Amino acid sequence: MDLFAQQWASYRAVVEHDLVEHQAVASATAATLEGWLKARPNNAAAPRMVDLGCGDLALLAPLLQRLPLGSYTGLDLTPEVLPLAQQALGNVAYPCRWLEGDLLRWASDPAGDDAEPVDILHSAFAIHHLSAEEKQWLLERLRTRIAPGGLFIWVDVFRKPGESRDIYMQRYQQRIASSWLQLSAQQREQVSSHLAAYDHPADRAAIESTAKAAGWQWRWAWNGRQHAEAMAVLTPA
Repeated sequence: MDLFAQQWASYRAVVEHDLVEHQAVASATAATLEGWLKARPNNAAAPRMVDLGCGDLALLAPLLQRLPLGSYTGLDLTPEVLPLAQQALGNVAYPCRWLEGDLLRWASDPAGDDAEPVDILHSAFAIHHLSAEEKQWLLERLRTRIAPGGLFIWVDVFRKPGESRDIYMQRYQQRIASSWLQLSAQQREQVSSHLAAYDHPADRAAIESTAKAAGWQWRWAWNGRQHAEAMAVLTPA
C-alpha cells in the first residue's frame, strides 16, 4: 500500500467512526447554508461556492446535491482526492470545477472564473496546517474575495484561549491513544505523527481578533465535545 493509500485509509476510518464529529459538522454546515439561502432576496443570483480543501466530499456531497448553487469549485492540494470528490457529487444542475492547488495560492491568484467575488467560501480541516502569519494573510485575502452578503464557513480544530500548542497536542494525542480504539495502533500512530508535524491550530480568542481586524464578523456556530473541533461562520463586517 502506497503512502497516500495508507494515509487515506486512516482518514476514512476517522470519518466512518465519527471520531472528530463529522456528522455533527455536516448537520451544522447544512443548517447554516440553508438558513443563509432562505434569507437571501428572491431575485438574488444563484450563489457561487468555493471549497478550500474539498477532500473527497463524502459527507458534504448530499448537501451540495440539493443546494441551488450557481457554480461550485472544489480545490485540494492532494490530486488523488479530486476524482473521488467528483464521483461523490455526481451530476448536479450547476457547473463544477476541480482544481489541484494550495489554498494560499488560490487566495492570492484565483484561477479563471474564481476571479469574480465568491458568495460562499467553505473550508473544513485544512487551515490549521497554516502558520499564524499565513492564517492572518489568508483571512485578509479571503475578505477581498467574498461578495457583499456572502459567508465563509470555517470548520477546523482550534486551541482553547491561552492554550499552548504543546498542551493542545498532549491532550489531543492522549485522546487518540485512549479513545480512538476503532483504529489500529499503526493508524493511531500515523495520525498522532501527522498532528505533531503539521498541525498548527489557532487560539480561539486570538484568531477571532485577527479575523475582526481583517474585516470579518465572527460567530461560533458549532462547538465539538472535546474543545477542539468547531465551526465558525464569518461574514463581511
